[in-house]
Amino acid sequence: MTDKPQTRLPRFKRDPDSTGAFQVTQRDIEILRHVAEHRFIRSECIIKLVGGSKQQLVRRLNLLYHHGYLDRPGCQLDYYHEGGSKSLVYGLASRGAGRLRRDLDMPFERMDWTTRNKGVGRLFLEHTLMVSDFMTALELDCRQRPDVRLLFAHELPQPKGRENHREPFRWTVDLPGKRRVGVVPDKVFALELAHPEGRIERTHYFLEADRGTMPIERHDLRQSCVLRKLKSYEGTYATGIHRTRLGAERFRVLIVTPQTTRAQNIREAVAGLEKGRRLFCVFSDDGWRACDGVLDLVTPHSPAGVNSR
Repeated sequence: MTDKPQTRLPRFKRDPDSTGAFQVTQRDIEILRHVAEHRFIRSECIIKLVGGSKQQLVRRLNLLYHHGYLDRPGCQLDYYHEGGSKSLVYGLASRGAGRLRRDLDMPFERMDWTTRNKGVGRLFLEHTLMVSDFMTALELDCRQRPDVRLLFAHELPQPKGRENHREPFRWTVDLPGKRRVGVVPDKVFALELAHPEGRIERTHYFLEADRGTMPIERHDLRQSCVLRKLKSYEGTYATGIHRTRLGAERFRVLIVTPQTTRAQNIREAVAGLEKGRRLFCVFSDDGWRACDGVLDLVTPHSPAGVNSR
């Protein structure tokens, strides 16, 4: 007797009745936690972070989606019209947020996460995936280094005056010409390096994913451009905001961009700054993926540009 073939569940329409009984496990909670940390993340990254059988994890992701714990943003649908095997992208759904709030006391707002995810566009999704791809590689790299500890933003001391704010790492900088500019990094994290003598050195990192949608420079810095962003971080360093407001003794700015030429153009803009040129590390998406270890690429033992690709 041959086994009855399983019915293939729809990719973008939930069908919990076809999946049978379902109970959330500790591994499911770990999956939800990773998805929550990155907002949107590819299934292949989840599998690498959680570890274990790929087949079993794909099955759990499928169940978590169909039972309303995870979401699959609909704007990725056009990936499947391009041919080839594509990795599904997951976001947190309302039931998943509620479970993390209950089990891990994570401070999620009570909102309709699924509706929120439906409003996400393709450009925003690709921008977020640039960040989650990079952070996945960095976290996996840190796991191989017992002397390095990765801390996400919620594990860091919260900036003064911004407690319980949805974006605690948001600040303003006054640029020349009485221009006040807001700064909101795409990702905030820190690396702690344990030295042989027992000293712990912590460096904050502000990650910026540059999709190439804004010009490198404008004559009027009241308009968005890469140079304004660079000067904002330069001003943060020059005025000591990182120490007085953000609780960061030292920091670096990582800029990831898809094109090698674009990365070089940004490096040239960095070279033209008056102060803080060593704060920046700029590299292309292909550059960091081709290197032996992301951790060696971003650690502050060398000036910006030397280890950049």
